[in-house]
Amino acid sequence: MTGLSIRQLDVLLVEPSATQHRILSGYLETLGTGEVRWAEDGASAMQHMQQSVPDLVISTMHLPDMTGTELVQEMRGDEKLIDVAFMLVSSETGIRYLEPLRQAGVVAMLPKPCSPEQLRASLYAALEFLEPEPLELEHIAPEDMNVLVVDDSFTSRRIVRQMLEKMGVEKISEAENGRQAVDAIQKEFFDLIVTDYNMPEMDGEQLSRFIRDESSQPGVPVLMVTSETDKTRLAGMEQSGVSAVFDKPFTVDTLRTTIQRLLA
Repeated sequence: MTGLSIRQLDVLLVEPSATQHRILSGYLETLGTGEVRWAEDGASAMQHMQQSVPDLVISTMHLPDMTGTELVQEMRGDEKLIDVAFMLVSSETGIRYLEPLRQAGVVAMLPKPCSPEQLRASLYAALEFLEPEPLELEHIAPEDMNVLVVDDSFTSRRIVRQMLEKMGVEKISEAENGRQAVDAIQKEFFDLIVTDYNMPEMDGEQLSRFIRDESSQPGVPVLMVTSETDKTRLAGMEQSGVSAVFDKPFTVDTLRTTIQRLLA
């Protein structure tokens, strides 16, 4: 189990409503969370974070001065805050708001109102993100694995890299799209490929088909990460030969257990 506990978490709650703040703070207190700070808008949240970097930010979507999406994007653009865990609690369902959040690597997206049980599960997901358990593989040490991460989003690549590094993986290459990945695959052998689906020039499905049908390493496990909901496109991904498909956001535990299953 991770050495970090819920009681040790430094949480910043970003919520303009005093009522919602009281409800969520009550849940967090019941769950045994340590320090919980409160900000009523995005600017105040950024000031709090510059003064003391929290372990986890829990934010609603609609703030007086910005959206939760804009807040997390501002955080990801700050080297000091780029790796802070972020959780959304919102009734928002609009894709234009939620898709950038998925790309930014949030640890959880909860409905409003959420239950204490949902919040508890998401806090444990945050703990795993901050301090994951190491990979346990029979035939290869994590530090000897060679992994390729493919995504046109720098932030998404960084989040996946961070997850892998904290699990003990040291050899990680990156590509911004399928074309770059093909070039890398033709030059180097990989034990695992983690790829996004929607990318320019060559998407994840096309990359997977190339790996299975044309490359010199057709058996390499390919993990597809996507927020796609179209059933026809999802079926195309499965037919392309991917080893597993993850929805965004996904947890560190999901990534670790899947890698361990595929490389057993």
